Amino acid sequence: MSTEPPVFTGVAVALVTFFDEHGHIDAGATASHAAHLAERGVRALVVAGTTGEASHLSMKERLQLLDAVKKAVPSKIPVLLGTGDLAPGVSVPDLTRRAAEHGAAAALVLSPHKGDVGEFYAEVAMAAGKMPVFAYHWPKVSSPGISIEDLKSLKVAAIKDSTGDTERMLETLAVFKKPFYAGNASVAAYAGMLGCTGAILAAANLAPERCIDAFAGDITAQKDLLSVHKIASTYGVKGIKEELARRFGTSTVCR
Repeated sequence: MSTEPPVFTGVAVALVTFFDEHGHIDAGATASHAAHLAERGVRALVVAGTTGEASHLSMKERLQLLDAVKKAVPSKIPVLLGTGDLAPGVSVPDLTRRAAEHGAAAALVLSPHKGDVGEFYAEVAMAAGKMPVFAYHWPKVSSPGISIEDLKSLKVAAIKDSTGDTERMLETLAVFKKPFYAGNASVAAYAGMLGCTGAILAAANLAPERCIDAFAGDITAQKDLLSVHKIASTYGVKGIKEELARRFGTSTVCR
C-alpha cells in the first residue's frame, strides 16, 4: 500500500476551459468558474484535462490557465494540470516539469497512443520530480489505454479511470494499491462505496453538490446525476458549456 498521502480525497472537477468569441482562451472566466466550484465544495480542480479541451491547448495556454486558477482558489484546494495529449513532437515530460515549476499539485497524464506504457510514465515521473503523476486510463480518447498487467508495476502516484466500467474498477482496486479516482459520474456512488480515493468529474461543472453527495453514498443524488451525466456523455464539452451558458451566461465557444 502507498505510504504517501493522496493529493486529495473526495470529488474534484474536470474543469472546462472558456474561450472568447475569437477562440482565444479566457483565463479570467475559467478561473472565476473554478472559484465558484471551490465555494460549492469541490476538493480539487483539474485544469486542461479532456473536459478542458486539452488536445486543443498549447503548452503555454495550459500553464496560463494553471496560474490563473491557482490564484483564484484558496491555497488549500489542489490544482492539477493535464500534461498529456499534446501535439505530436511536443514533450509531455517537458510540460510536466513546467507544471511542477508553476506549482501544480499533480500532473494528470493521459496514456500514450503507442509505445511502452511503463517507460512513458517512468519518463514523465522523472521529469515531475517530487510532484505526483496521475496516470489516466480512457481508451475511448487514447487507445489502447493502460492494461491491468501494466498497472501492477506502473511508477505513478495514482490512477484516474473514466471508463465507468465497474468490472475494470474492481480489477484495478485488486492490483493497484495506490489512490484510485473515478472519472465517470454514473459510477460515483459505487466508487465511493468501494473505498476509491475520489472522483474527477466533468459533471461537477454543473452539479458539484450532487456529485459530492453521490460519492458519499447518497443513492438519490446518484440517480439525480443521470441527467447531468447524459449532457456530458451525449453532447460532450459543448453540451456542458451550453448548459453553463443557460445558467450563468458564459461562453459556449469550443475549439
